[in-house]
Amino acid sequence: MPRFAVNLSFLFQEDPFLDRFAAAAAQGFEAVEFTFPYDFSPAAVAAAARDAGLQVVLFNTPPGDYAAGERGLAALPARRQDFRAAMMRAFDYAEALACPRIHVIAGVEPAGADRRAMRACYLDNLAWAAEQASGFGRLLLIEPINRRDIPGFYLHDYDEAQRIIEEIGAPNLRLQFDFYHAQIIHGDVTKRFERQLPWSAHVQIANPPDRRGPGDGELDYRFIFDRIDALGYDGWVSCEYRAGEAGTAASLGWIRDYGIRPR
Repeated sequence: MPRFAVNLSFLFQEDPFLDRFAAAAAQGFEAVEFTFPYDFSPAAVAAAARDAGLQVVLFNTPPGDYAAGERGLAALPARRQDFRAAMMRAFDYAEALACPRIHVIAGVEPAGADRRAMRACYLDNLAWAAEQASGFGRLLLIEPINRRDIPGFYLHDYDEAQRIIEEIGAPNLRLQFDFYHAQIIHGDVTKRFERQLPWSAHVQIANPPDRRGPGDGELDYRFIFDRIDALGYDGWVSCEYRAGEAGTAASLGWIRDYGIRPR
């Protein structure tokens, strides 16, 4: 049976962020992730997780100027020093939250950008970040994101992500495999997951085309979950989908068959 976590930036939006931890625990979850915790102090987020009895398993590096359209800094040559400062800030949160994994967001290509320069910057930043992370005992993840959801996102190919991980060769740099993004980018997601499982250390799920939950879209997640088990993946499978108008609790009917039940 997959080990399910829930993304608090996508689900439980009925509640303020710090209250979502208790809401997730009440629905039976034991682990959570989220995109950006940086509007709150590390102590406040840690207290919310601790009081709810939840493990924090993943969050993202700071995105940069989100209002201006930035979605990560790692591949932006002009923001190299800003990326390194953001990375150290992420390490501070990871320490406070006892969170083992950090998703290092690549960023959006600026207009007229030189992709070769971006790739060189990205690899250099990731190698530096992985070296720093080893001292903190953290695992870094990279994730391809489809360009329909984030136009111009630099890392948008799973084969390229694997090549980057292999080129850097750091044992604590791995792939974040999102079935939603992989289906939109490539299709044939089950076979792709089989091929890239050796590089994968975290899984996220949502259902195209509208980023809904299992049972509401084009992917048969019962089949996918069976394959995940059969392949021996024992990491977290995180629910990173949009609940829709009925709300989070109504969107979780599918998960009751996997032992996650309200407390």
